[in-house]
Amino acid sequence: MKIDRMDHLVLTVKDLAANCEFYSGVLGMQVINFGEGRTALRFGNQKMNLHEAGREFSPRARTPTPGSGDLCFITSVPMAQVIEHLRGCGTEIVEGPGPRTGARRMLDSVYIRDPDDNLIEISNETSEPS
Repeated sequence: MKIDRMDHLVLTVKDLAANCEFYSGVLGMQVINFGEGRTALRFGNQKMNLHEAGREFSPRARTPTPGSGDLCFITSVPMAQVIEHLRGCGTEIVEGPGPRTGARRMLDSVYIRDPDDNLIEISNETSEPS
């Protein structure tokens, strides 16, 4: 077997509305509703389904926990503009910018936290393979 790509992941959150506001307002993701009361954030060709803690959909992770995520998102927006945008949104940069190793290429990354304290890495791919 060979996996081609990721379609979606699930993030367990304490406050659905606060996370929708953060991911749409700060990171530009599209909030979508589907199924019977389900919420997701669409970006590029992927999405993140959001499960509210204590109201998770089945099947689910064995121990769904808000704040346990560590996610990396790639953007083509230049890092200087990313930093300016984050500061304009009042979002604290907890580390970076700095070099990191990505799946395909080296990255220039900054780290922030979402409303549940998940670690969010926002990166530009560089021209160097990793």
